[in-house]
Amino acid sequence: MLRMTQLFLRTLREDPADAEVPSHRLLVRAGYVRRIAPGIFSWLPLGYLVFRNVERIVREEMDAAGFQEVHFPALLPREPYEETGRWSDYGDSLFRLVDRKGGDFLLGPTHEEMFTLMVKQEFSSYKDLPVSLYQIQNKYRDEARPRAGILRGREFVMKDSYSFDVDDAGLQRSYDAHREAYIRVFQRLGLDFLIVSAVSGAMGGSASEEFLAPCENGEDTFVRCTNCDYAANTEAVVTSAPAAVEWDDLPDSFVAETPGTETIETLVDFANNHDELTRSDRAWEAADTLKNVVVMVTEPTGELSPLVVGVPGDRDVDMSRLEAALAPATVRPAEESDFAAFPDLVRGYIGPEILGTTGDSGIRYLVDPRVVDGTTWVTGANQPNHHVFGLVAGRDFHADGTIEAATVQAGDACPRCGGTLEIERGIEIGHIFQLGRKYAEALDLQVLDENGKLVTVTMGSYGIGVSRAVAAIAEQTYDESGLCWPAAVAPADVHIVVAGKNEQITTGAERLAEELERAGLRVLIDDRRGVSVGVKFNDAELIGIPTIVIVGKALADGEIEVKDRKTGERSRVAVADAAAALAVSD
Repeated sequence: MLRMTQLFLRTLREDPADAEVPSHRLLVRAGYVRRIAPGIFSWLPLGYLVFRNVERIVREEMDAAGFQEVHFPALLPREPYEETGRWSDYGDSLFRLVDRKGGDFLLGPTHEEMFTLMVKQEFSSYKDLPVSLYQIQNKYRDEARPRAGILRGREFVMKDSYSFDVDDAGLQRSYDAHREAYIRVFQRLGLDFLIVSAVSGAMGGSASEEFLAPCENGEDTFVRCTNCDYAANTEAVVTSAPAAVEWDDLPDSFVAETPGTETIETLVDFANNHDELTRSDRAWEAADTLKNVVVMVTEPTGELSPLVVGVPGDRDVDMSRLEAALAPATVRPAEESDFAAFPDLVRGYIGPEILGTTGDSGIRYLVDPRVVDGTTWVTGANQPNHHVFGLVAGRDFHADGTIEAATVQAGDACPRCGGTLEIERGIEIGHIFQLGRKYAEALDLQVLDENGKLVTVTMGSYGIGVSRAVAAIAEQTYDESGLCWPAAVAPADVHIVVAGKNEQITTGAERLAEELERAGLRVLIDDRRGVSVGVKFNDAELIGIPTIVIVGKALADGEIEVKDRKTGERSRVAVADAAAALAVSD
């Protein structure tokens, strides 16, 4: 039994100054977590109970699916990560350290290398496979901007599992088994979730899906179709490119002086207000323009180079989509010094004719898939205050390729059925990948097949954010009064509020608490003396245990009041029937 008089708990009336999202605000106020440093949190008793309930459900479903638990250290040697390239691929997000003998180590961000080497050490035959191993372990990533409490921390707890199969058919079976196990986990956690197409990024591999908890405060943006079941992280959305257009009858392009038009908005306004530039069919729109955005790309080797990305002017470059497309390289917007180093790039008036590896500048140029041959554009003329009109892709300029980097907008066409996409926000709670043979090849994981021939093992990687799931549940279930935990993860089943000062009420509440415990319920009793009933009620709402039992004046009539924390519904229950009634409702 948890007693408020003994519980290591202090609730707060004011929001923490650095709280950006409700889960952060409420988990701190309700005494579940405390900040140690940016992106680093301690778990207090109530919070750790919730965390362990989430962990237990994850472990039960992993075990039920036949996956076997192992445990690796968080402190790892450099060498395996050097062999796979991730010592450099992870860039600044990796926590690196040197021991007293000068050896390089890291704090594990993920453990693909360790799992691969473990299987390599133990197994050598196809008869040993398939096998799926998992662990629940602390991970470390040096986030540039840790935010949102435990949603994006520098230290966090993740369940990561890995499947090992002889062939791709086996990998698909393992992938499907993990997918089904994840569905069961999130259903038991009481989460509303979607499975969406995703990109693998620095992890590598082919097939990739995310489990997202829809939430207005989520940091992930995803789309779903209003007509079919298509759903995808915006980083994974594939643009429906139009067909190429014949350009034989198109007029030549021409350059016009357009003073003060460094933005798309000013360019469109200028073109629509000068007779020599207006169109006969309709007004110019931002979508008629080609915006050329300069970014600087840093390869894992440290090499820095410019890249120009061309997108229709009614869209921007989505840096998350761009970085996902270029992973493991990292990207930043070009700065003043970068333009100074590449004088061919006239800021605000960059045109595509000089771009591309075959152009005069030699600067790599990638365009949005909508920029197909024969499409006509208004774009920069590579000199200040000048734009070119009627520039035709494929005839007047050539790109080095296409890239999915433009912002995705509500109303875009669904790539699967042509329907309409809508945009929502969510929290990533799980991610599954078909890694293939990337890590097995790098670390030489092979087994003998049934013909005695060495074959490279194929792998899958599957992660659940255990600590993050706590915040995701809080985000989906809180209300204006506080947290509101589903029964499966709550720190207790029943929160008893002793609402009176006389000894009869106190004794009755204690007796009821003991009865409920004997009935198998987890009980928190607010047995504080000298604390007003109003404060106790507020704390009960804030803490968010599913059922609140008020033992007060009604006890004289042999009754208690029961409140459902989620729905707010109240009912009177006879004390004699309380244990049976609450056990059933739980």
